[in-house]
Amino acid sequence: MFLARVTGSVVATQKVASMTGHKLLTVEPYRIDDKSRDRLVPTGRTFVVVDTLGAGVDEMVLICQGSSARLTPETEKLPIDAVVIGLVDTVDLRGQVIFSTRDDG
Repeated sequence: MFLARVTGSVVATQKVASMTGHKLLTVEPYRIDDKSRDRLVPTGRTFVVVDTLGAGVDEMVLICQGSSARLTPETEKLPIDAVVIGLVDTVDLRGQVIFSTRDDG
């Protein structure tokens, strides 16, 4: 699993039938800043994920990748590699909150 920020959406009018009706998002993974360890920083990478929770642009989400992405009831029969499995409220590292939706605005 990893943390990511939703950066946009993907529209595909032609796709396999099992993917019809599934929302696709672009996300950028985040990691803990190596130097200060008191904040999350972007990795510069981009992934396309299936959104099962209704995430929006700029929200921080929890992503599951690989074969585990197909272990939810909503995705078990989909040809996917990454899925949103959580909407992140806070990230706490050793007792210090390094991300909070309350501070993100």
